[in-house]
Amino acid sequence: MLLQPSTSKLPLNSHVYSNHHGSLSSNLSYSISFPYGLSDSTILKPISNHKNPVFTCSISQVHSYGTMDYERRPELKWNAVYKRISMMEDPEKGSASVLNQWENEGKRLSKWEICRIVKELRKFRRFKLALEVYEWMNNREERFRLTSSDTAIHLDLIAKVRGIESAEEYFLKLPDSLKDKRIYGALLNAYVHSRMAEKAESLMEKMRTRGYAIHALPFNVIMTLYMNLKQFDKVESVVSEMTEKKIRLDLYSYNIWLSCRGSQGSAEKMEQVLEQMKLDTSINPNWTTYSTLATLYIRLGQLEKAEECLKQIEGRITGRDRIPYHYLISLYGSVGKKEEVLRVWDVYKSTFPTIPNLGYHALISSLIRLNDIEVAEKIYEEWISVKSRYDPRIGNLLLGWYVRQGSDKAAAFYDKMIEHGGKPNSTTWEILAESRIRERRIPEALSYLKDAFSTDGSKSWKPKPTNVTNILEICEEEGDVASKEALLGMLRQVGCLDNENYASGGGETPTAKDRTEDDNNDSADMLLNQLQGSL
Repeated sequence: MLLQPSTSKLPLNSHVYSNHHGSLSSNLSYSISFPYGLSDSTILKPISNHKNPVFTCSISQVHSYGTMDYERRPELKWNAVYKRISMMEDPEKGSASVLNQWENEGKRLSKWEICRIVKELRKFRRFKLALEVYEWMNNREERFRLTSSDTAIHLDLIAKVRGIESAEEYFLKLPDSLKDKRIYGALLNAYVHSRMAEKAESLMEKMRTRGYAIHALPFNVIMTLYMNLKQFDKVESVVSEMTEKKIRLDLYSYNIWLSCRGSQGSAEKMEQVLEQMKLDTSINPNWTTYSTLATLYIRLGQLEKAEECLKQIEGRITGRDRIPYHYLISLYGSVGKKEEVLRVWDVYKSTFPTIPNLGYHALISSLIRLNDIEVAEKIYEEWISVKSRYDPRIGNLLLGWYVRQGSDKAAAFYDKMIEHGGKPNSTTWEILAESRIRERRIPEALSYLKDAFSTDGSKSWKPKPTNVTNILEICEEEGDVASKEALLGMLRQVGCLDNENYASGGGETPTAKDRTEDDNNDSADMLLNQLQGSL
């Protein structure tokens, strides 16, 4: 049954009203977003470029393992503390300052409340703040009893915030008695996230030896690694191993297997997995399954089948989950159905009293992809009037469009972003750099890229390969040795020249979801040769 708004709605053309762009390519990338010990339902997220988006598999829901039964508890004062932390004017003060102030006011927080705050921060990828909350709790061991689930989440947050080496050090310092399947799984997930294949495979073998690989989750994690590396034959091998060992495939296993078949360009083989999935009485395909299928059908150019999957998604939305609406808006945009984008938006707004930034991001990016900049601008103004904080990723959508179109609105729009409280992120600076590259003003472009590399949160950020290629080509044409050396120096400093995955034009960066156009059409080998030849 298709979604219908719960209130009467005006004609679609009376509205002035995703985050994914353009036709889908064969370049898929996958990542696990949470540590070991999480739910096994997956969604295939198209998150990248205008003509060539990147996709990620993520896990949607946290298991409690008997330690944190979030959904059955009433909402207490955790929400007030969470809002104080997430909306701090100066995040550098850290979560501990908020927690200390709260308790200095005579209010005590329970462990459940603290874990609930961490869950919410992780949900919105505020990993640094979440880690600070965990460390505040860990410094009070006499008050809070910590479990292996807590330790696994702590390890995962360390990996995300401080890097894999810090996570390994934390793991090695743990007593062997505490290193159960959750802890090993969290480290495995960190290796997979970093695409460290040898270490991940070695750890997986240890988990097999210790008897920790007797259920689907660790196999799902290692299959995610193989999807990232496009080693589809190894995904099939893992499925065979699970079958031979009578380890039941769960929903996430089937979704990865579907993605593996679809990524190889075979709708027929993908549909064979779907039929096997339907015959498995323990599996109930949910909206994430059909989101995965729709994404793959779009990539394969089978838009009618994709639309049928979108109808299946609508019939499977339950509860108060906003996420399916974001995918519907984005995927309907990908199949070019503006009227469906607006219809789902109407239903979304009639269902929920408030729409988060991600919802506005999904709608504005779909409208830009559908080349309706006028409506996108009006939705942006609506968002400005209701936002709780300025999210530069939303502003980047319009700024990027203006730059790509050569519009004289770009500079004024950037000024307005700052005026509304926007703090430029790495992608913002790179968009400004692109405007200078188009004008062949390379020293100014390099200045913006320098800002991009030094911006908070840019630790894992890398510039688009096409921008690097264009700068190098202009430098060669104009004999600008100084600018060429300056660019190579920046790339060397952040490790781009040592990163084969980046140099080959692949991989996902934290800011990939902000991008609204595929600028990676140039040959990846060309970029690699240019970089190597310039050393």
